[in-house]
Parts: sequence; structure tokens; C-alpha cells
Amino acid sequence: MNNKINLQEAKYALARKDFFFYCHLTAPKFYKTSRQYLVDLCGSLQSFIESKEDDVLVVNVGPRHGKSRTGGKFVEWILGQDHSKKIMTGSYNETLSTTFSKSVRNAIMEEKADENITVLNDIFPDTNIKRGDGAMNLWGLEDGFQNYLATSPGGTATGFGADIILIDDLIKNALEANNALVLDNHWEWFVNTMLSRLETGGKIIIIMTRWHSKDLAGRALTELPDLGYNVKHINMKTLQDDGTMLCDEILTREEYERKTKAMSPEIASANYQQEPIDLKGKLYSQLKEYDPSAIPKFKRISAYTDTADTGKDYLASYIYGETFDNEAYILDTIYTKEPMEITEPLLARKLFEHNVNIAHIESNNGGRGYARSVERILKETYQSNKTKIDWFHQSKNKQARILSGSTWVMDHVYFPIGWRNKWPELYKALTTYQREGKNAN
Repeated sequence: MNNKINLQEAKYALARKDFFFYCHLTAPKFYKTSRQYLVDLCGSLQSFIESKEDDVLVVNVGPRHGKSRTGGKFVEWILGQDHSKKIMTGSYNETLSTTFSKSVRNAIMEEKADENITVLNDIFPDTNIKRGDGAMNLWGLEDGFQNYLATSPGGTATGFGADIILIDDLIKNALEANNALVLDNHWEWFVNTMLSRLETGGKIIIIMTRWHSKDLAGRALTELPDLGYNVKHINMKTLQDDGTMLCDEILTREEYERKTKAMSPEIASANYQQEPIDLKGKLYSQLKEYDPSAIPKFKRISAYTDTADTGKDYLASYIYGETFDNEAYILDTIYTKEPMEITEPLLARKLFEHNVNIAHIESNNGGRGYARSVERILKETYQSNKTKIDWFHQSKNKQARILSGSTWVMDHVYFPIGWRNKWPELYKALTTYQREGKNAN
């Protein structure tokens, strides 16, 4: 009998130290030791919260794999360990935030009814909800003060300071994921409401399906490092790169194929593979970069200009150095909707400044007149005839031309490091251009 009690106490002690073992002990049917991805996920959450360097953790995992459940368990475990911690969670709407809060609160309040079933109070016997403080969305522990607040975009967080902020699945569906206003509102709520409530040294955890490059997870990954935050990323694909499933017990390959066949490829990739829907069909999967301080020798400097067809189109002009092995290094660009009165002298100036040898200008839709104007400005303003202006008629369909040349561009064209900030509109256009569907002009 004593040995059995000692073994049980040893398990409780281990559960207090190890987050996965806490999950395994309180929910053994789901948190099996054979489910390695859960061992890894729990281990990553624990190492993040114990780290002195990491500020933000972004977790992207597919449906039915327990990401929200694990988030709730993590809140239980943290409050069991430290009754002074103040945790704020955010969900898609008030109903979901209440459900998340209720699951944590109920776990703390659960009374033992079966000797063979472990409850939170077995492991953390001194962790109890304060009497009269058991509201759904705001409550505290007996020896704490307002330890937990559940909110949502549009909800309140006034007067609550948090040591840990946990955000769980803000996007409801693909329709919302494609709504720029919704995505912007999520970011503004996160920055203006949630971040402002984070205490010094606090931690942020974002758990969600990866829907869009500009969803909260995407913007946290790209923008928070620029603001000085150290961001850690856990990305678990349901179908692994080697063809195996993340967890066959939860979703077999056969079931995965059956489910995804009923979905559009973009939504299936977002849900199960954590690939943003706006990037799934993008034309340029990667673009090479070069260090501007280590430019190779060029056999010539060239330019290519695609004049705007209409007032809604962009003029795109690239000035590039051609190496002796026919690689192209982008030196400068123009990408704008400004009228020709602005772009003609601008292009002429750039051609002169970069000592361009030959400038190819499409003569379609007024391009011939445009080319002549640029040539005239070079001669009259810069007294230069160094640049040969080559205007020509482009007979190939633009879309077909772009598609057929995309592989060559990815293999042989180099952009300067930092071009994302130097030419933001061009960067956005090239990195989101879709093989099929609507694209910006």
C-alpha cells in the first residue's frame, strides 16, 4: 500500500515539473507517450515559458491534433505552479473565449470521483478558485487576485495586466482569412489592446491554424522581430514532407486524402499543412538575393520596361547587371502607377545614373512614344547617348510570358538584400503573384 502511495506521489511530483507528464496523467487517452508530436509540443511550450530569451511563441498545428486543448492544459499547469501569475487569453469571439476559460476553471474546480482518475488538485492540492470569484471570464485563485481574464476582439481588457497572453484561433474560416479588414483589425487589437496589457518580461503565445500571410501568426513572425521581440515558431504539418502523417491515430493518410479532396487545395493546405491560402498558388516560391557590397563584374548594364497599359496598371522597369554567365542582378527598379509625365524623366535619370548600355521598352499601348520621350530626355537633359533605346512590340500574352519565365527568374535573377524594404510594393507584387486567379495589374 505504501509503495503504491509513494509511486503515486512520485508521479504527481513529476507532473509538477514536466508539462507533458501533467497532460499524460490528467488525460492519458489523448496525451499518450507514443504520440511524439504531443511530447514535442508540450516540451516546446515548457522550454519557451522557462526561457529568459524568448518573448513570443507561434504554434501552427492542424485540426483535431489538440492545439487548443494543449493551450488550456498549459494555463492549468502554469497556475498550478504559480498562483501569482496573471494570464489573459483571447479567442475568436466571446463564446469561444468563455468556453476556453470555463475548461480551465472547471479543471481547477474538479473534485476527485474515481481513485483511478487523476485531477488537477491531486497534483496541485493548494490550487483553488477563490470563493465568489468564479465568473466565467474573470476569476482568481484563493491566494491570488484576478489571475485569469478571457477576452476577444471587441472585448475588454481594461485594468488587467498579464504575465502571459495566450491567443487561440482568431480566424473562423477562409472568408475571414481573405478579408483584409478583418486581418488588420486582429493586428490592431493585438498591438493596441493585448500588447499594452503585457507586463515587463511577459510572454505571448499564439496558437492558430495558418490561414494567410497577413494573419496574426504571419504578422507576428515577420513584424515582431523588427520591434525587438524574440519570436519562436512551432510549425507542424499534418502530412509530413516524407509522406508520413503527424499522427496516424488521429488522422490516417486515407482519411486525410478523403477530407482534403472535398476541399479547395488552398483551404486544405492552410488547414492541414499550415500554408497560407494567399501563398499556396504563388508563382515565385523563392527569389534569390545578393550582397550589394559584393557585386560581380558585369558584361553590360541593361534595363527592361513594361509600360502601363491603362491608368490602373503599374509601370514596371528593372535595371540590372548581366554577368558573363548570364545571371541578372537587379540594381534598381521603378514600380508605380504614376503617369508618364512622372515616370519618363524618372526612368531617364535612372538609366543615366546606372550607365545603362541598352534599355528595352515594350512599344505596345503607347510604349513607342514613351521610349522616344525617354530617349529625348537623355539627350536634352543629360547630354547622353550612351544608352541605346530598343523599343519593340511584345506579341506574347503577358500572363503566359510570366508563367513560362518564372523558373528562370527564380534560378537566375538576384535581388539586393533588403529589397523588401527598399521596394515594398514590388516585393508584395512578386511574392504574392498567383499562378491562377486574380492578380494585381
